[in-house]
Amino acid sequence: IDMYVEGMFDLNELLMTYEIQPADKKEQHFANMMDKTESRYFSVFEKVLKDHGKDFLVGNQLSRADVQLLEIILMIEEWKPEMFAKFPLLQ
Repeated sequence: IDMYVEGMFDLNELLMTYEIQPADKKEQHFANMMDKTESRYFSVFEKVLKDHGKDFLVGNQLSRADVQLLEIILMIEEWKPEMFAKFPLLQ
């Protein structure tokens, strides 16, 4: 659980800094954060859920990792909902 939460903290830090980027850097930062979200994080969480065969990242009940992932999913859903077409288990 801790490993997943730490990874999500890293992703959350990347996402939260978007709003404070200078105007001339926002577009580049947005593209970078969406690329990293898709390739480094969501692809891993999708695989974990598929391999685990359950609705939870770890075990058979809701954990902090699941709640943290939901928070990130809701943020990404606001910015780029089409990303979830590639990750059906994260929908």
